[in-house]
Amino acid sequence: MNWISEVVRPRIKTLFKRESPENLWIKCPDSGQMVFHKDVEANAYVIPGSEHHMRVTAPERLRLTFDEGKWVDVALPEAPVDPLKFRDEKRYLDRLKDARAKTGAQDAFKVGYGRVKGLAMTVAAQDFHFMGGSLGMAAGEAFIKGAETALEKKTPYVVFAASGGARMQEGILSLMQLPRTTVAVRRLRAAGLPYFVVLTNPTTGGVTASYAMLGDIHIAEPGALIGFAGPRVIEQTIREKLPDGFQRAEYLKDHGMVDMVVHRRDIPETLARLGRLLTKQPALPAEVTAPAAPPQPVTETV
Repeated sequence: MNWISEVVRPRIKTLFKRESPENLWIKCPDSGQMVFHKDVEANAYVIPGSEHHMRVTAPERLRLTFDEGKWVDVALPEAPVDPLKFRDEKRYLDRLKDARAKTGAQDAFKVGYGRVKGLAMTVAAQDFHFMGGSLGMAAGEAFIKGAETALEKKTPYVVFAASGGARMQEGILSLMQLPRTTVAVRRLRAAGLPYFVVLTNPTTGGVTASYAMLGDIHIAEPGALIGFAGPRVIEQTIREKLPDGFQRAEYLKDHGMVDMVVHRRDIPETLARLGRLLTKQPALPAEVTAPAAPPQPVTETV
């Protein structure tokens, strides 16, 4: 045995080894700039400088929206798992297990009830990290439960949409969620309760064919991709070059498909202002609506 190479050298390497997390730096998709992840987190997951809005998880979305990062979790109904016994390269059950292990969530939706700038609201957030935020039976049930909670609490209903479309592994059962969620929106409208949709990157497919485009007011985050089919598919279909910025939030606002494009840090105040306007409640003083950095979430369950 070579004592110097096999004993001394490994001990020296261990002595001077420094552990550093893998996600210490984040590369901006737009500019390629390397940014310290703590700076991005402190800026509501928006890259300083380029203002690129990063994707956030559903719990983080609720934390950024509710006052002081506090809300009450709405218990969601269970849905049948793998009703079609679907399998492609991998079993659908295995895909669900992987997504649940990765995100810690049961499915793509999380619903909470709390206050946004002092106004009671029911908020549902779709998580693109869970199988691309795809719309299946569980997500449909969660959306409807959120609408029912808003009806029960008599609050505005806010949905943060982030999805690649319907979940192909559930076939026609996934597509059936489109009319079911539409009926839930109609119930809100019949009760005179505001329904706001915040379109985030990306919002595509069957989601834009249903609840994502049925809001009383549509808000979009800057640069969000919004549309039914992707730009590449459209170009290949019509065999024409699409305009610059096609299907991006700013383009859709200019063409009347989106009501406003709002920076992430301003969304809670915008939702509260619109909610008070449409529910005929008095506006809060300016010092109350001033933005504040939310702490870590403290949640309960109903």
